[in-house]
Formats: sequence, structure tokens, C-alpha cells
Amino acid sequence: MVNTQLFNTQRGALLPAANAVNEAGGRAYKLSARHQLAQLAATGCLGQTFYAGAAQQLDDVLALAREVDPAFVAQTALYARRAGHMKDMPALLAAVLAVRDVELLARVFPRLIDSGKMLRNFVQIVRSGAVGRKSLGTRPKKLVQQWLLNATESQLLHAAVGNTPSLADVVKMVHPKPQEAWRAAWFAWLIGRPFKLDELPPLTQAFERYKADRTQPLPDVPFQLLTALELDAAAWAQIAQRGSWQMVRQNLNTFARHSVFAQDGLARAVAAKLRDAASVAKARVLPYQLLSAYTAAGAEVPHAVKDALQDAMELALANVPQIAGRVVVCPDVSGSMSSPVTGYRKGATTAVRCIDVAALVAAAVLRKNRDAIVLPFEQHVVQVALNPRDTVLTNAAKLAAIGGGGTACSAPLQWLNARKAQADVVVLVSDNESWADRANQGGRGRATATMQAWEAFKQRNPCAKLVCIDIQPYASTQAAERADVLNIGGFSDEVFKLLALFAADALHPDHWVGVIEQEVL
Repeated sequence: MVNTQLFNTQRGALLPAANAVNEAGGRAYKLSARHQLAQLAATGCLGQTFYAGAAQQLDDVLALAREVDPAFVAQTALYARRAGHMKDMPALLAAVLAVRDVELLARVFPRLIDSGKMLRNFVQIVRSGAVGRKSLGTRPKKLVQQWLLNATESQLLHAAVGNTPSLADVVKMVHPKPQEAWRAAWFAWLIGRPFKLDELPPLTQAFERYKADRTQPLPDVPFQLLTALELDAAAWAQIAQRGSWQMVRQNLNTFARHSVFAQDGLARAVAAKLRDAASVAKARVLPYQLLSAYTAAGAEVPHAVKDALQDAMELALANVPQIAGRVVVCPDVSGSMSSPVTGYRKGATTAVRCIDVAALVAAAVLRKNRDAIVLPFEQHVVQVALNPRDTVLTNAAKLAAIGGGGTACSAPLQWLNARKAQADVVVLVSDNESWADRANQGGRGRATATMQAWEAFKQRNPCAKLVCIDIQPYASTQAAERADVLNIGGFSDEVFKLLALFAADALHPDHWVGVIEQEVL
């Protein structure tokens, strides 16, 4: 008789065996190289996360970028920039292309390096030597020159804000040869060489005149260029009225400190700008950035402005789908979710935690699917009362206030199985670092506890789909990719779009990687 301890009949015996150990020490499935690169590009900001350091992220991205073909590197960079609104990772992947396939870099450069900030990021990454070279090289140097020679005065002024490198450093490095007199004068002004005031373009000329004579009109230049000057409340009010949507969102407390909202009509004007639908769409705002602005707004910021941020949040979540059928959304509220969503970085650490983003996603899905069940989990499901009619921010705050405990991604599925629940779509929002599941503690060749629980759920719900939204830059998953399982990374509203497509059976057969492969080079 065979050894029944080794060959016992068990549910899920034909499930794929876990083939990786995640950063928390739990059983997991290793993502393909392409999927790993996509995950890192969509969620990684090269900062210290709960389980991995920035240097490890960089090493992982570079190794994966060498493993996959250059075309997919370019497509991933384009997706991360276009759909994920990322900055560091697209610039890093562009730098990789400068080494691996410079012709391909030239084809995608204008879409990747679409701002002065991105230009400076790209130059800094290349000259750091991290991608295997410290000089730009002939073709990349020409691409940088072309950006400088084609940028408008406004683009150049915005690019001039920031250091390491400064735009002046970049100009000195690549030596652009301008054909227009105004551009030649502007570059001379930028790098501290002699210039003629009347040859400068209009905005820069107005800035120089204002510096010399404060009775001149306030110039419409990036406000960072003005803050070194002594400005009165009226000047700050003009800055607030002229500022871009993103700039205003980021500087509400600054405006309050400079008495902007004390002036008649200014609170209403700022609120109107923040809730303007066209401006919200144009700003490519991430939902968590609105959460950050709302939570950071001090007592001196008027309630009308804070209310406008809530209105903007509803607009920013326009891609949240109303899904046919029964929906269950499960935000991870375990201890590891307390880390900043974009990682720790000296002087640039966001106050928004992973748990805030998971809660935000859950609250947003509930907002559009009012019969949805929300199951926050750590080692177990945590009960919390939510009102679907409350604002997204209100419900997100309730969920984010839970926090703590180990991570068991199988917990909400086991909770559903214990109650023989029916559902059509189950959404997990987590860092995927599950370790506290009973089935993750050992065993030979076994599937993860999450996959086993999902298989049991499918026995009752054969048409159900599982969506695992991962918001951290790690390389494994708790549910193996297959026809009924979608693994997607990111914290932009793009994840809602893909969630809707998957729920409606309209997603590419290769799921998320297939979507990235559709980026046009």
C-alpha cells in the first residue's frame, strides 16, 4: 500500500505548485520576467519599501531590462509614463535603451521625456553610471539637444526649476546650438553668461524687469522662481490664480500661510479650479495625490477648498467601473501596508501609505458598486461598517484607520468560503507579501493558501474572476496567472480601466502584459 501521507487525495492537488518565496518568507508564485518588469515600472519609485531597499529595486530593474527584449523595455516605459504617470522608472528605462538600443530610444524619446523634469531625470541617471555608461553618447546627446531646441519658453522656465542636475548643468553638458536669437539669449541668461535684456523672450524679460522694479506686473513664470523674492499677499493671490492645477493642489498650505484665502473671493476661485473637470483630467492626477492633499490640508485651508478636493476625487475616479454581478473588494490592512506607497526617500517621502491606497481603491469600487462587499483583512477579515453613500475619502479614512497584524491574502477568500458566499468578481488590493496563511507555512510542492482558497471558491462560482492589484514593487504573486486570475500593479486610475475590461471578458488574452505589448513604438 502506498504512503497515504504523501499521496493523499486533496482538493487543489492539480493546482500549480508555488515556485517562489516572497520577501516576507511566504510561499508565492514567481511572475514572468516581463510581468516582473511591468510590476516594478508601475509601482516602483526607487525608494525604500517595507521589504526592499531602493538599491535592490534598481538592481532588479536593470537585470530584468537586460533579460527581456528592448522593444518590451520601451513599451513598459511608455506604459509607465502614459498610464501610470510615473517619472523615475520611465527615465531609468529610457537610460537603459540608451545603452541597449539607441535607435529605439530615438523613436520613443519624445513621448517618454515629455517635460523638463523628465529630461533632467534621464540625464542624471545616465551620467550616474548606473546603466553602464557615464556619458550620454552621440545620439542621446542629440536627443537632449533637440528637446532644448524645440521647447517653448514656458517649458524651459519650468525645466529650470530643480537641481541634480540643474537645467544649466544640462545645457553646459550638451552645448545646444540655437538658431533663434531669443533662445541663444535665454541659454546665456540660464548659465550666467552676458545677455541683452531686450533679446530675452517675453516671460523671462518680464521676470528680470520685475526683479529690478517691484512696481512692474508680476510675471507669469513658475512660482518657484519668485519665492526667493519678497512677495506680498496680493502677489501670492495672483500666483494662486495663475497656477496650474497640480501646483495649486500641492501648495494649499503655502497659500494659507501667505494669507491668500483671506482675500475676497480667492477661496472660491481656488475651489473652482480644483473641482474643474477638464483641469482634473489634464493634470493626470493620481487618486492618492488627492488623498494626500486632503489629509495634508491644514486648519487654515478653508472648508470650501477641502470640499473641492473631495469633488476632484470623484472626478479623478471616473474610470472606476460599475461591474455587473456581485463584487467583493478586499483591501489589505496588515502591518506592512503602513509604509509610504512610493517608498521612503529623504526629503521626498509621501505621507500616503499603502494602506491608504488600498482603502481608497476599495472605497472607490464601493462608490460605483453599492452592493459590493468590502472585506478588509490582515491575518483575518476585519469587520468595518461602511456607507456606500459616503464620499470616497470618508470611507477610505475608515478603512485606513484599521491597520496592523500579519498578512494572509487567503483570509477574505476563506471567509467567503466559510459562508458559502456567491460572487462574480473578487478584488484583492495588497502588497502581496502573504506569509501568515496556514498553507504558507510549509509542505511539499503545494499551491499557496490563496490559490487553494480561490479554487474552493470556484467550485461554487465557476465563472468568477479574481483580480489582484499589487501596489508595491515586488516580483511574486499569491495567485498564479491564468484565464480567471488577473495580476496588475499600480496605483493610478488605469487599474480601474483594466479591472472593468477583465470583468467584461474584454481584456487581452495575455492580460496586463498583453496590454503593455500593445503600446505603439
